[in-house]
Amino acid sequence: MRLIITLFMLAFAQLFFNTAAASPHAPVNVSTHKAEKKSARDDERRKRRTVKTVTKKPRVTPVQKLKTKKQKKAELTATQTPAKKTSLKTARISKNHEKKRYGHQRTLKTADADARETGTIKMSKSHRQRYQKARETAMTKLMGQLGKPYQWGGTSPHTGFDCSGLVWYAYKDLVKFKIPRTANEMYHLRDAAPIKRESLEKGDLVFFRINGRGTADHVGVYLGDGKFIQSPRTGKDIQISALGEDYWQRHYIGARRVMTPKTIR
Repeated sequence: MRLIITLFMLAFAQLFFNTAAASPHAPVNVSTHKAEKKSARDDERRKRRTVKTVTKKPRVTPVQKLKTKKQKKAELTATQTPAKKTSLKTARISKNHEKKRYGHQRTLKTADADARETGTIKMSKSHRQRYQKARETAMTKLMGQLGKPYQWGGTSPHTGFDCSGLVWYAYKDLVKFKIPRTANEMYHLRDAAPIKRESLEKGDLVFFRINGRGTADHVGVYLGDGKFIQSPRTGKDIQISALGEDYWQRHYIGARRVMTPKTIR
């Protein structure tokens, strides 16, 4: 009986040792197999990869760069056909033509600005008629005062006029803005555009400096054909004078336009 038990224990011990000896080898074998597979894949990837060769560009000096540019330019000039050269010339001519056109456009714009300054503005037929009628009314009022005596501070046909009083009477009801009372204020009026002597028109105000004090102290109204109407001085009547006379040329300082298509009522 003891012998059977002893044999049984030995058999059990042998089985236990065999199991213990066999169990650690299984994971080791699996991991080893995996490692082998991984190393084989890495080797295949290394074989497939192409090795990039790095080639350093030779250093180019500034002198060599300049030579290269000159060579390229010479090659382009040599290979350029006559047709291409003609097209380039045509392009240059067209550019110059555009510049000339632009200059012409600028000239036209300047002319338009000058036209606005001188009062020659494009307007409708009805507006032009109103403007012409207003100017004729002013001329009629002025010419109706011929022969009346000069009166310092006068602004009425009943009492007579001084130079600025005559202008004030002619235009006060015809323009939108308030006409000043003195010649110097009229000369510096913002609503009155400066006019060159060669551009004078009927109805423009002409100014003179008689006493030489730095101000405009006399004013008349231009009638056209180089003549203007004025109320000259004490003891004289309202009269028409020639702007070209030496006396008036010496004292002439400028002209202003108070009546324009934009300023009439």
